[in-house]
Amino acid sequence: MSDTDSFIDEVTEEVRRDRLFLLLRRWGWIGVLAVVLIVGGAAFNEFRKARTTGQAEKLGDEILSALAQNDSAERAADLASIESATPGGDAVLNLLLSSSQVDAGSRQEAVDSLNVVAVQGDLPEIYRAIAAFKALLLQSDTLPVADRRQQFEALAAPGAPLRLLAEEQLALIDVAEGNVAAAIDRLQAMRQDAEIGVDLQQRAAQLIVALGGEPEPLVARQG
Repeated sequence: MSDTDSFIDEVTEEVRRDRLFLLLRRWGWIGVLAVVLIVGGAAFNEFRKARTTGQAEKLGDEILSALAQNDSAERAADLASIESATPGGDAVLNLLLSSSQVDAGSRQEAVDSLNVVAVQGDLPEIYRAIAAFKALLLQSDTLPVADRRQQFEALAAPGAPLRLLAEEQLALIDVAEGNVAAAIDRLQAMRQDAEIGVDLQQRAAQLIVALGGEPEPLVARQG
């Protein structure tokens, strides 16, 4: 390589360094900002996780303290005073509160607490269904039969999480209305359902016998 070529290479390299230096001076802050954002984001996530864990632990301690009350009314009052920062926490509190309200003799207040959960749209369906089901059971003596039937039919819709339990309640409504044949047919269909549990299957068979029917042989399930 000639001296001229060597000189040109040195000048070129110097120019590159100058350009890189200028670019760093002009745009280097972007890299720094990116690092700050990444580190800051990780720190924020850890803070959020710690805060969520702390809130859950605080809620659990408060619930345990309330449940330790022997008096039902005091237990219900303590549960009602607890505040939760999440929809799930609110649902748990209202479900526990309703049980204490029933024990304290405040049945309508228990129904109200359950209905709060039943219409809470940001909860999984199973929690809303449980709350609605329990609220209907508490209103067996106060809610008109037609209204109870309509609401249990909604809970018995295909794919609903408590549909078989709702079918059992519908069979009991059939009996209360004097339609024994319809109740037996409903119970027979329940017993053949692939998703029915052993306990509910036995209960259905016992009710069929009590109504004067004969439980049909169970169809063998494949798989």
